Amino acid sequence: MAEYVRARAPLRIGIAGGGTDVEPYASLKGGCVLNTTINKYAYCTITPRSDKTLRVHSEYYGTYEAPLDGGPLKLDGNMDLIKAVNNHFELRDGYNILIESDAPAGSGLGGSSTMMVAMISAASNWQGVEMDRDETARLAYRLEREDIGLKGGKQDQYAAAYGGFNLLDLDSKGVRVRRLKIDEEVANELQYRSILCYTGASRESAGIITSQIESFNRGENENALDESKRLAREIGDALVKGDIEEAGALLNEAWGYKKQFSEKISNETINNLYDVAISRGAIGGKVSGAGGGGFMYYICKYDKKAAVAQELRRHGAIITDFMFDPKGVMSWRSRNE
Repeated sequence: MAEYVRARAPLRIGIAGGGTDVEPYASLKGGCVLNTTINKYAYCTITPRSDKTLRVHSEYYGTYEAPLDGGPLKLDGNMDLIKAVNNHFELRDGYNILIESDAPAGSGLGGSSTMMVAMISAASNWQGVEMDRDETARLAYRLEREDIGLKGGKQDQYAAAYGGFNLLDLDSKGVRVRRLKIDEEVANELQYRSILCYTGASRESAGIITSQIESFNRGENENALDESKRLAREIGDALVKGDIEEAGALLNEAWGYKKQFSEKISNETINNLYDVAISRGAIGGKVSGAGGGGFMYYICKYDKKAAVAQELRRHGAIITDFMFDPKGVMSWRSRNE
């Protein structure tokens, strides 16, 4: 029987303020993001080997193999997330690593950062290294954004590490996580009135984020980012008060500002899906993540969810069942019998 370590980290829906967690805005003006994790996950499984070989298997990314007795693995664009984790923990004993995700790459649910958090959790468990949620999120950000150089913000790593409804305040000093105290009845009602749908088009977020940064540096989207930050706090306040109608209306307002971050945020398909959802009873909605495709999230009027879902299906969207999940990343050990 072989012992293995498995970790699970939740994907997230970005509700408001996404984009204000991206540099240089976050450090210069301070960002604020509201998000929530859901019962869709990134998984990482590590099974020790008897040799000095790393063997990777992923249904999406394919396979990879490398010797571990020659020093740090070179970051060259191939399996860099795994290599960065391997190098950080200085793993030299061989292992198989299996990575899986409940959402496709480019879905807008924070997949790559969530996978990084899951891999760090699995590796730290295997190596007997104790890490709290803040340390896990900070390491995930450093490896992904600084060591590898992937474009993006900080919200995904903290959402995956902490789980639940969180308001993240960001500045040059770091990230402060504020868990929202939403009444269970309010959360249940929001769950009922929420729709998550896949547009059928994934997207590569780096180009959208680069466009947003360039727009900020030219002074073109600063007001939109400021307003999005304000609305993240106001939507959070509305949910804590139990006012889902207000939260939905503010979400509609926030989507208007998000589209001003970059011309790549929205497109004809997204605009059409949004319009038909509103026409059938959605109060507000948005694209989750950088934009350009992936998943869209809506809050509906109390009796219009079914009508909105039907209309979205009729226009080619795929409705995805989900539940809010308050738990962050976790890892455990088991045996292959």
